[in-house]
Order: sequence, then C-alpha cells, then structure tokens
Amino acid sequence: MSDERRAMLRIRRQLLGLLRDGGLPATVLFSVIQLVQVVLPALTALATAAVVNSVGTTANAGVSRVVTPLVLLAATLIVAQILSAIQLPTTLVVQSRIDVAYRERLADLASRSETITVLEQPAVQDLIATANAEPSTWIEKTPGQGSTAQLLLIVRYVGLVSSALVLVRFSWWLVPLLVLPAFAFRYLALRQWLNHFRIWARGIGDHRRYQYWSKLAFAPAEGKEIRVFGIDDWISSTGQNHGLTHMRPVWEDDYRAARAKWLQSALLFVPLVIVFLAVCIQTEHGRTSLATETVVLTAAWAVFQAVGYTFDSVAVQGVVPVMQAYNALDAALTDPRRTESDTPALTRTPTLAFEGVGFHYPGTEREILKGLDLEIRPGELVALVGMNGAGKSTLTKLLAGLYEPTAGTIRADGRDIAEIGYAAWRRELAVVFQDFVRYPLSARENVALGAEIDQDALDAAAREAGFDEVLARLPEGWDTPLSKERVGGVDLSGGQWQQVVLTRAIYAIKHGAKILVLDEPTAHLDVRTEFEVFERLTRLAREATVILISHRLSTVRQADRIVLLENGRIAESGDHDALMELGGDYAAMFTIQAERFQSGYDDRVEEGELL
Repeated sequence: MSDERRAMLRIRRQLLGLLRDGGLPATVLFSVIQLVQVVLPALTALATAAVVNSVGTTANAGVSRVVTPLVLLAATLIVAQILSAIQLPTTLVVQSRIDVAYRERLADLASRSETITVLEQPAVQDLIATANAEPSTWIEKTPGQGSTAQLLLIVRYVGLVSSALVLVRFSWWLVPLLVLPAFAFRYLALRQWLNHFRIWARGIGDHRRYQYWSKLAFAPAEGKEIRVFGIDDWISSTGQNHGLTHMRPVWEDDYRAARAKWLQSALLFVPLVIVFLAVCIQTEHGRTSLATETVVLTAAWAVFQAVGYTFDSVAVQGVVPVMQAYNALDAALTDPRRTESDTPALTRTPTLAFEGVGFHYPGTEREILKGLDLEIRPGELVALVGMNGAGKSTLTKLLAGLYEPTAGTIRADGRDIAEIGYAAWRRELAVVFQDFVRYPLSARENVALGAEIDQDALDAAAREAGFDEVLARLPEGWDTPLSKERVGGVDLSGGQWQQVVLTRAIYAIKHGAKILVLDEPTAHLDVRTEFEVFERLTRLAREATVILISHRLSTVRQADRIVLLENGRIAESGDHDALMELGGDYAAMFTIQAERFQSGYDDRVEEGELL
C-alpha cells in the first residue's frame, strides 16, 4: 500500500473517530436514521410486491388478505417521511458538536508550544488557517461534515447489500448486471467531481483575492477613501479579473463534464432497461408474477441510488486538507519539554538575573540583544529606556517566556525560568504589551480574563489604574460591553483602553502575580494622567517587582533604577540624578524631551473620549 493511501486511511479513521464528539444519543440516532434510510428501498420493494401479490388473490381470499401488506407498505412510507423530517436537524446537531470539540482541541494544540516562536513561522500560520476549517467555498468542509459523510459512505454499502439480497432471491445474474455498471458509473462520476474539485482548488488563491476586493468595495471604513480617490472602478475591475481567472478553468471543466455525460447515462440506463425488459417478458409469459416484477424494478433502481451518489466522497475530500493540516500541527507544536503544574513556581518575589543574554528573531541574523547582563532585585521598580529597536520590548518578551534566548540564561532566584516551565512561570507575571488586545467583552471580563472574580480587588485595581472615573461613566458599569458591536456596548478611546489594560495587570498582582511588566503602558495618556498612574505604580513596587518601558523620560525619573539600552546592550544604568550627572545619552535625551514639553508638544499616540 502506498504512503498516500495509508495517509488517506488514517484520515478516514480519524473522521470516524470524531463521531464520538457528536454525543452518544445524537450520534446513535443519526446512525440509525442513515441505516434505516438505506435499507428502506429494499423493504419498500418487498412491501410493494406483497401488496401487488395480495391484490391478485383478493377475489378468492377476501379483502382481509391485502390489509397486512398495505399496512406494511404504509408503515415504510411513513417511516421514510419521519426520518426525512428529522434527518437534517439531527445531522446538524452532530456536525456542530463535532466542530466545536474539534476547534477546542485545535486551540489546545496551538497552546502546546511553550513559546510563540513556532507559531510565528509562515508555514505554521498557513497550517493554522487551513486547520481552522472555516469554509468559504463549496469545496471546503468542516470536520463535522467530513465525519458524517464518511459514515454515510459506509452505510451506503449496507444499502447496496440489502438491495442485492432482494435481487438475488429472484435471479443471481441481476446482481452483477446491475452492480458492475453501478460501480463504473460511480467511478466516472467521482473522477469527474474530484477533477472539478482540484481545478477549483488550484484557483483558490484568486478566489480569495476576489472575495477581498468584493468586500473592500462595500466596507464602510474604506468607503471614505474609495470616494475621495475615485478608485471604485479600479477595485471593481481588479476583483473581477481575479474572479474570472479563477472561474474560467472551472467553466471549461463544466463544459467537458456536460459533453461526457452520455457515458454515465448509458451506464445507468442500459442495465436498467435490460433488467426491466427481461422481467417484463418473463411476467408476460407467466414465468414470474407481477409482484416479482415490482420488487425487482424497485430494488434495481435502489442499487444505483446506493452506489451512484458521490457527494459524500466529495465532502470527505473537502476535509482532507483540514485533517492533514491538523496532523502536521500536532507534530510541529507538540513540545516535549512542556510541563503542567498547579503549584506556584515561586513562593516570594524573586531576584531576576539576565546572564549573557543574546537574541535574534528566527529567520534573521541581526542580533537584538548581545550578551546582556542585568539583575533586578525584589520589589525594585526598573525603567528600561532607549531608542526604537534597542531591544526593550524584546527583553520583556524573553522574560515572559514568549521566546527563548539564543544565548545566555534568564534566572529567577538562581533557577532557569525554562526549567521552571514557561506555563508555570507566566502565572507569576502580569504583562501589559504595547500592542495589547481589545476584547469585545464586558469591562469586568476584560479585566479578569477568566480569573476568579473578586469585586473588591477589581474596584481597588480600577482606582489604582485611574479607570474608576471611566467606569462611573459607563452605562452599566462593570457589565458594560466595551464594543459598539455588542448590544449596549460603547467604544473607548486609546487612553481609556490603556487604563483597562493597566487595571487588568494590577488585578493580576492582587491575585498573586509577583512581577509586573509594562511596555509603554501609558502611551495613549496625556502627561498629567501618566504621571498620576506612575505614582500609583511606584506604590505597587512594594507588592511586586515592576519593569517599565516608556518613551517619556519625565515620568520614569522616579524609578529606582533607569537602564538605557543601546544596540542590544546596557549603555547606562542608575537613578535619574546619577544619569543626569553622568551627562551621557540619557541626559541628552531627557533634555531634548523636556524642551519639547516646555514648548507645548503633546506626544500622546491618540486622543479621544468615551463615546
């Protein structure tokens, strides 16, 4: 067996295994519905034959003889209607449950890697996008759709066997006469659909570009520039070109398939015509009964219904890339060093030590940090300053265990944080990144982020971050959704969002985090508000170590120590007064900023108020 066939068999087994996520009652009901539906044609044929046979003998035996066959036939028809009515909702329930469970496993898989280094690789990003299984075209299927389709493929062969057993009761030669052409019909139909599938898939890049340009034409945010620059014709023609590039080969294949339908039609009609004629002739000459003719004709058509249906195979094919991507992610993201622990990594605020730390981002050669040595004592407030690209944000990402140093070690009370386990280590940190996430959740959920709710601690954290004034203006207070897309929600300005994120970090400190890392936490705030927030942060240093990155040197002057980074190394270190007395780069930068501030320059990233 080839490697490709083995891989396909593995995926088919995986799809069947996913059925357990559909829930036992729903999955059993779904399976029974499909099984009964595929054997109903054979049962209907037998019931119909019984009715026809009883009608022929009614004159001699009385009307009662036909009642039982009629009841059986009516029962099969009623069952068929009932199953048809509940089939779709049952299928959707099973598929949706499978898809939900699958995406939960995918999310867990994405979190397996201790660092984000692997996740940032373009190849892994492509795998995640494919494995996420969000269909945008008819060829893309979800694991739930593929799983139910795989079961249906197996069940259909049960229907084929049941119809064949009915036929063989009357004449064995009917089985090969019908089954062989039926499989030939299936082969040609499936080959045509899979070829159509591949042609469509080859143009999926152009299809997605077409979708992008189509959405762009109707997007409200871009609508202003489209009208100002008069680029509507350009957008329309560009999207149309991508759409035509994708669809032309698809349309050509449609024409080819239409012209080749004669062979499939011949495989369908010729065997059926032969069977129908043979049975009719035998009936006319009295060699068989009208009842036999009825059951043979019905069962013969059921053979083609069982084998000739190909959309289940196409659905399985549509989920193959999803499962392949999932399996590849499983191999790429499983980190054998990952350790799970419910116990705290630390029992006290530790001494942090960067020992000869060097780092360059994967795929690049430029060293961001070069043999950096830095010790941060417990409860110390350290400010990291420097020009853009000096390595400040990178240093905090290394401390958070998002990346591993390419050289050197980061220690907490002498222990390598990699040996502690990054997952356990990160529970000891509260981090505010410069590019923080604005979750469309309530204010309370944005701060707690799944942690246990302690309302007193929430209120205290809001006061210390200066967020309490914003809360007082929110329509529902802590329960107000922070997104206009939510019912009753509001939009916040950049500065107000920054206060939300600061509240989040302070709340984490109150729940046991021992190190607070703040990367430009007040860039959206005016200088006065930032100064007030910074005063509160100095008080937090009594509870936890605070590492602060800020481009405003006037507000970090109260830090216990200011560390100036240049070219990946520590160029200057000391408190504000010592560095100003040194007269080096820090003093020059501080003087320039002070002159700009005195001239009225406001360097907030953005302004705005609660909407």
